[in-house]
Amino acid sequence: MKHLNLRIQHFAFALCLFLIATSAMFAQQNTGKIKGTITTSDGELAVGVNIILKNSKYGTITNEDGAFEFSRVKANTYTLQVSLTGYETLEQEVNVVTNETTSLDLQLKVSNKQLKEVIITNNRAKLFPKQSNYVSKMPLKNIENPQVYNVVSADLLKEQAITNYEDAMKNVPGIQKIWESTGRGGDGGSYYSLRGFETQANIVNGLPGLSNGSLDPANIERIEVIKGPSGTLFGSSLVSYGGLINTVTKKPYSGFGAEVSYLAGSFGLNRVTADVNTSVDDADNVGIRINAAYQTENSFQDAGFRTSFFVAPVLSYKVNERLSFLISTEFMQEEKTTPSMLFLGRNSPVQYANMNDLNYNTKLSFYSNDLSIKNPKYNLQGQMNYKISDQWTSQTALSRGSTRSNGYYSYIYDNENSQRDFGILITREQSQTITTDIQQNFIGDFKIGNMRNRLVVGLDYFSKNTIYNGTGWAWVYNVNAQGEKNYIDPATGLIVPGNPARDRVLTQSSVDNILSTTGVKDNNIKDATYSVYASDVINITSKLIAMASLRLDYFDTEGNIKTDADDYNQIALSPKFGLLYQPIEDKLSLFANYMNGFRNIGPMINGSTGVSKTFEPEHANQLEFGVKANLLGDKLNATVSYYDIKVANLVTADPADINNSLQGGEAQSKGFEFDLNANPFKGFNIIAGYSYNDSKVIKGDESNVWLETGKRPIWSGPETLINLWATYKFDYGSLNGFGLGFGGNYASDNVTLDSKVTGKFVIPSYTVINASVFYNVSKFRVALNINNITNKEYFNGGWSTINPQKPRNVVASFTYKF
Repeated sequence: MKHLNLRIQHFAFALCLFLIATSAMFAQQNTGKIKGTITTSDGELAVGVNIILKNSKYGTITNEDGAFEFSRVKANTYTLQVSLTGYETLEQEVNVVTNETTSLDLQLKVSNKQLKEVIITNNRAKLFPKQSNYVSKMPLKNIENPQVYNVVSADLLKEQAITNYEDAMKNVPGIQKIWESTGRGGDGGSYYSLRGFETQANIVNGLPGLSNGSLDPANIERIEVIKGPSGTLFGSSLVSYGGLINTVTKKPYSGFGAEVSYLAGSFGLNRVTADVNTSVDDADNVGIRINAAYQTENSFQDAGFRTSFFVAPVLSYKVNERLSFLISTEFMQEEKTTPSMLFLGRNSPVQYANMNDLNYNTKLSFYSNDLSIKNPKYNLQGQMNYKISDQWTSQTALSRGSTRSNGYYSYIYDNENSQRDFGILITREQSQTITTDIQQNFIGDFKIGNMRNRLVVGLDYFSKNTIYNGTGWAWVYNVNAQGEKNYIDPATGLIVPGNPARDRVLTQSSVDNILSTTGVKDNNIKDATYSVYASDVINITSKLIAMASLRLDYFDTEGNIKTDADDYNQIALSPKFGLLYQPIEDKLSLFANYMNGFRNIGPMINGSTGVSKTFEPEHANQLEFGVKANLLGDKLNATVSYYDIKVANLVTADPADINNSLQGGEAQSKGFEFDLNANPFKGFNIIAGYSYNDSKVIKGDESNVWLETGKRPIWSGPETLINLWATYKFDYGSLNGFGLGFGGNYASDNVTLDSKVTGKFVIPSYTVINASVFYNVSKFRVALNINNITNKEYFNGGWSTINPQKPRNVVASFTYKF
């Protein structure tokens, strides 16, 4: 049945690609082409100019060479309209003849209105968009925003041949993967350390988008990593004190376009993607865009695999000039094995002095391809925008999602028995998480006196229901870091009777037989959050901007619906303030902010008295200041910032009663970040980042591996991170279209375990170097990417885990645009 389903998926995907190709072939009949170049009145190439054929579905923009092209245009006479802010709109009659190309050279004239601002969307803007509609829940340029965020664009993902979401994060200062995507129920996605706190990528287009598995990059327009505790605008359920990760998905655009890519690489990598966009009607009021991907890949170890199928249809409908709708969906089928992670013991002295002493054979997975877990997921988002007036817009958004975990999940956990071995522990999961989110925002842009106000007022309802079923946990056998097995039961210290080498193996039948005695889980957890928030960005002067925001959050949970003992509700207030001054308007800004985040803490039962005890919400407060620059005609975008985050009301152990908990712990995370996106000369782009983080438990427990006073928390990741990626594309001579890419990442030592009880274990620092060579023209792109060129053996980790990463690997990619 497994192979039958896989074949059906293969057939369905092949049929989809065939229909796309067939449609494109027929569309080429009775058509011609229009191509040309546009310059400005001063002779400069006009980049990012909007061009449409009036009264048709055709539209495009000029590329970095000021060139444009319309392919497969129906033979007819059209009026070509060219528009760019700050210049007069240009109209030119064009006659399209079957199987012929019409060439144009056009020049724009400066508008008599002499508009103050000319915004050109070019290749640099694609790598770093100047504006976001999500970071502040309103359209706001980065140079005007007193909050720090970093962007990873779709173009950058393509340059680096990114095939998984985690690798995209390597382009962001201050973030590091610390835990692999396990696929387990509730939180099976990858964990990252961001400004010293753990977080997951679970927000899509500003709305909830949870996943128990991996995320596919096929439908990503850009990723926004929003720094600092962002509870004021995004609540508490899906964000961390260090920030949040917002994935912005692709939307339909005017006209027709299609792109198909194939990537093949080391460890059995095969990936096919398709991106098809079309306008349904001649007036471009209805648009459809579909992104799809199919991927198979093996592990670099002796066992392990991942197979996924992803499709994301999107529909846009412009009813009239005031009312529009956008419906986005994502469907994903994923099956994989649990990635190898060694868990060091957390309750006794660590048995290994360092990585050399551990002597980890990273070619071994300690697992089996027969024990996989499936993570099907869907996400539906609907948005209605209604322009109430020239000053006010209503935005109604609905998000509905479901993510499942069905299959085998395992731990490789230190037995802590002085034998230097790890137990293989397995459970069979059957869980589902269902989320619903409804937001109503009113977004205004108006003046009070001479002060411009950009205001968002919103209501937010979010509910989550997580159902945990499946078996309990079972021990199968022990293994050391070199792969040697033994069958000594850690609970009894005795060798398992019978023939364990035959009966305790990593096959479905053997593991199911062992799990049959572990019982079953039966949990059904529900909670809901009701919120109201407001945020106002005020231009006190054209150069001085202030931001003031506030959220009121009511959290109501039933906990496990089978008992009332864990029911509770809480109210939290979350403020946010920012101040920004532009010595050079729209070019240079000095900013400072105060931001707040919070987390609701569930009731805990005193193990000594049996009495349930409630706690106040935890609160994180950030102070930050820095500089943002947008200089040299958009050729240099940079942000430098210093932050200080303090968390209060942490729950810690009661020193007088080990079974009781108290509230009052404190932690601090402070650091420095630098982000650069530059295009110093034509064809050359560079992205670079540096971050330093100093995290410490200020007030906690003695001998607590999770929260020990004076220690760096074991989820904080490396103190220092550096990222770099640079590309150069030749635009002249015989090398025209060819390009080179070079970059890599550095991470300092990572303390994955540190307490008085366990001692300290450090994952060593590493430097990984990557490179690419490519040929890119208007219709197709061919590239070869080599990752980890020096074949560096390196590891990530957190919460006492050690995760081996990929050795040297190669990815070849081919992309064709219709």
